Amino acid sequence: MDIEGIRKLNDWVRESDNIVFFGGAGVSTESGIPDFRSVDGLYHQKWKYPPEQILSHSFFERNPEEYYRFHREKLVIEGVKPNRAHLKLAELEQAGKLRAVITQNIDGLHQEAGSKKVLELHGSILRAYCSRCRKPYPQEVINHGEGVPRCSCGGVIRPDIVLYEEPLDQDIMEESVRLIRNAEVLIIGGTSLNVYPAAGLIRYYRGSRLVLVNLGETPYDSYADLVIHEKIGEVFSQITV
Repeated sequence: MDIEGIRKLNDWVRESDNIVFFGGAGVSTESGIPDFRSVDGLYHQKWKYPPEQILSHSFFERNPEEYYRFHREKLVIEGVKPNRAHLKLAELEQAGKLRAVITQNIDGLHQEAGSKKVLELHGSILRAYCSRCRKPYPQEVINHGEGVPRCSCGGVIRPDIVLYEEPLDQDIMEESVRLIRNAEVLIIGGTSLNVYPAAGLIRYYRGSRLVLVNLGETPYDSYADLVIHEKIGEVFSQITV
């Protein structure tokens, strides 16, 4: 355990009331949700089509049956709960230290943990809408049952997530840029920083307390003011408010 690094992170957290957290799949792996790019992640499991293809806009339009088979088997994981990282972030927000959570995850665990200001770059699996008329639907329609869910207008109901080939929500991106640009401390955790345009957000940070917490190395380790290569739940469990 990087005791010295965690001590420095603790000092920075205690000294600041303008912290922003930017996280990826590694934040939720300790809750039992597999990430996409690790050895055991979704991208290393065999399917009839590559997961990148199944999770694309064009594939969803062309083959919603196969998409929903993958969606319900691999994206919907029952019984998951927020872990130590989610809970600590909610605690930091409640203490007036954390301004926002910016997440690449679609699992809704930050909100379940109690975080209020959560910017979901890639949407949420807990919301759904008709791809034709935009009528909203409860998540049960897409996450449970069989076959392709359809709206009363005849359109295919889809999850409110950003599929490959689709742009990120412009309002969410602009708010994320604003928060990161103005942050005193930026903590980035559980992400390889290889997925764009989300990973590019780090370039907007103007401060001198950039923290990277990730098991593996990232392309931005050399830019960071503090790098901790540990499980994010282990690190966050030792942060005192």
